[in-house]
Amino acid sequence: MSEEAFLREAAGGVCAAGGVRAAAATAGIKESGRPDMALLHFDPPAEAAGVFTRNRVCAAPVLLCRERVGKAPLRAILINSGNANACTGEAGLEDAERLTASAASRLGCAPREVVMCSTGLIGARLPVGIMERALDGLVGGLSPANGRAAAEAILTTDTRPKEFALEIELPGGRVRLGGMAKGAGMIAPDMATMLAFLATDAAVPSAALAAALRPAAEATFNAITIDGDTSTNDTVLLAATGASGIRVGEGEALSRFAAGVSRVCRELALAVLRDGEGVTKVVEMRVRGAADPGEARRAAREVAESLLVKTAFFGGLPNWGRIFAAAGRSGVRVEPARMGLRIGGVEVVRAGAPVDGWEAPLARALKEPAFAVELDLGVGAAEAVCWTTDLSYEYVRINAEYRT
Repeated sequence: MSEEAFLREAAGGVCAAGGVRAAAATAGIKESGRPDMALLHFDPPAEAAGVFTRNRVCAAPVLLCRERVGKAPLRAILINSGNANACTGEAGLEDAERLTASAASRLGCAPREVVMCSTGLIGARLPVGIMERALDGLVGGLSPANGRAAAEAILTTDTRPKEFALEIELPGGRVRLGGMAKGAGMIAPDMATMLAFLATDAAVPSAALAAALRPAAEATFNAITIDGDTSTNDTVLLAATGASGIRVGEGEALSRFAAGVSRVCRELALAVLRDGEGVTKVVEMRVRGAADPGEARRAAREVAESLLVKTAFFGGLPNWGRIFAAAGRSGVRVEPARMGLRIGGVEVVRAGAPVDGWEAPLARALKEPAFAVELDLGVGAAEAVCWTTDLSYEYVRINAEYRT
C-alpha cells in the first residue's frame, strides 16, 4: 500500500490526537505583549521520546528534557517564548525545575512527569515570578480546541504558526498524529531557536517512538538550513497517549506509524523554512553521483549554507559557478569532467561544461519562489537532499535589531 493510501491529512494540529489538550497565555515575558506561554497536557499520561540539539552550549530546558523524557510517563510540556533560558548557569536549571514543579502541583502529578522548552533571547534569566502567576490560567484553559493558540504562543520572529496533522490507517484501526513547530532564524538544526512537538493517540512504547523519531528528524529537521546556525535550544518531542486503544508494536503497524511521523516532521520542517527570516525563496538541494551517502549530505549542506549561493538565489543571479565552488571546497570526492547541474529544471552543466543556451531559461527559473537544484558530482551512485533558502536584506535587518 502506498504511503498516500494510509496517510490522510487531518485538522487540529498538535491537539488532533485524542488525550491532548493545550492552553496559551500572555505572562509578560515578551515586551510586545504577545502570547508567550503554552502548555500541552496528556491524559492518559504519554510515552515519549525526543531528539535534542548537539550544540555543546545547550539551554537548561534541554538538560531537563534529556533527564526526564522517556524515563517516566509524560503528563505535560510547559513552553515559553521570548527567553531561551540558555547560558544562565545552574540558576537557569533551577528556574526550569521550579516552574515544572509548580505546573506539576497544579496538574496533580509528579515534577518528573513535566518537561519544559524555551525559546527566545539567550543569556537572560527567566522571569519566574510572572510565569508562575500565569500557570493557573494555563491549567484552567486547557482544551483540545486550543492547539492553534498554543502554536501561536511559542513564536518568536516567526510570522505565522506552523501546524500539521494526519490520520494514519493502521492494521488495527485509525490513529491520529499532529504537531506544531516554531522557528524562523538560527535554523540549521543538529539534533539529535527550533522547537517541535508531536503527539499521537496510538499506544506506542517509548523505544518505538524513538526509533520512528530519530530517522524522521534526521531526514527533515536536520536537513533544513536558513542561516547555518545551530540553536542552543533545538528540541523535538513526540508523545503517545494511547487514547485510541490501538497499539503499535512492530511490523506493518510500526512501519506505517513511522511513515506518518516522517510526513508530519517534513511538513513542519518545510513550514519553518518558508517562514524563515527574510526568506523569499525556498530551494531543494539534491546532490547525486556521490561516493557515499555521507559525502552526498556533506556536499549538499556545504552548498546549501554558502552565503554566496544564498545571496545569488535572492538576487536571481545565474552565477552557478558558486555552486560548483561550494561543492569543491566541501572536501568530498568529485569528478569535475563528469559533473552536472540542473536548476529549476534547466540543464546548466553537462559532463563538466556549460550547456548552450542556459542563460535565459535559468534567469527565468531563478525568479520562482521555489525551485530545485540538482548537482551531480560524477563519482558514484549515492545521493542526499536538504532544503535551504535565499539570504535577503531583511534577514540582516531582523538580526541586526533582534531582541525579543
